[in-house]
Amino acid sequence: MTLHAHWGHASLLRALARARSEDSLPAALLIHGMKGVGKQHLALWLAKLLLCEAPTEAGPCDECHSCHLAGKLEHPDLHWYFPLSRPKKANTPEKLAVALEEARGEALAELRAKPLQVTFDNEPRSLYLAAARSLRKKAQRRPSMGPCQVFIIAEAESLAPQESSSEAANALLKLLEEPPAGTTLILTSAEPGRLLPTIRSRTTKLHVPPLTVAEVTEFLASHTGLGDDEASRVGRLSKGAIGRALGFLREGEEPGPLEEIRAHALRLLSAALAKEPEDAIQASMTFKPVGARGLGDLFNFLEEGLADLARTASGLPPEAGPMDEERFFEEVVQRWGIQPAWVPSAMRKVDEARALAAGNVNPQLLIFGLLHDLRKELANRDLSNREGT
Repeated sequence: MTLHAHWGHASLLRALARARSEDSLPAALLIHGMKGVGKQHLALWLAKLLLCEAPTEAGPCDECHSCHLAGKLEHPDLHWYFPLSRPKKANTPEKLAVALEEARGEALAELRAKPLQVTFDNEPRSLYLAAARSLRKKAQRRPSMGPCQVFIIAEAESLAPQESSSEAANALLKLLEEPPAGTTLILTSAEPGRLLPTIRSRTTKLHVPPLTVAEVTEFLASHTGLGDDEASRVGRLSKGAIGRALGFLREGEEPGPLEEIRAHALRLLSAALAKEPEDAIQASMTFKPVGARGLGDLFNFLEEGLADLARTASGLPPEAGPMDEERFFEEVVQRWGIQPAWVPSAMRKVDEARALAAGNVNPQLLIFGLLHDLRKELANRDLSNREGT
């Protein structure tokens, strides 16, 4: 099974194809944009274009042997690296390197079998030093088939200092400084600000904007078999990102993984702004004492909930969601007399919690502190509006 063609961003694809025909594509590119907007898929399309034996002004020919191999993620000169969970019992650098390559191969095989499958969970994943060294070693070799090779480093912000300090990022930095002839490096990131400044300075930036809701809805109808109403509902929740939309697809009778995380975020916001402050303690204790680095999606949905809270306080309906959510926001705004101007400071508290989560602090303490801060910023601004205390 091959990956589906890149959807949308037609003008961007044309510009890249033109740069390819003029031999003006940079050797190191940083593709950035919101999570799920299609950065990795665009990187794979660009890799196919670079490896194509007969590229056209519209892009890769999709007919040659190289295009067929690249479309199946089997081209020997296309190397795609992405964050992985740390393999168990890989207690030496050598064992870790072997285990990571095996895990990467398994992930690619699964993607070939289910190209529309996306994973959203709290499992922490990283681009480890062993992977960066493997990538750099492969880059020093000659291409296997054609005149060039392409390396895609997805979610490159996970190269930022972690357990290996900045070694993983620095290993990549040396490659960016002097890429071998015929080698193209494509980094993708939803958080380019977390990359080392030296990495950002050595790459050419390319921003991928969100699609329209109509474009996402059309993709869902074309590729997933959803009915019009469900495709429209998921399209509204997508915020213009197909990868995000796929996370809302129901699995049989079960809600999609992002649906569950979004509901969890709203429950946390409800606990922070409940009549009784003890609700925040109970909510924080539902988390495991480890795994803070996997809470990124939860923080994103908390920020979206706060944005809907500001919209409600301004007299506008929430951006997306069922009627019971609209009633929840109205009730909270009325209970505490929340003003739209209070919300930005609450947003900053979520951002601070996200930064702490990158340091792998205890999630229970982290969430309790965040809920306490949100209550302080939104519920305790005006003591005359407080109820039940």
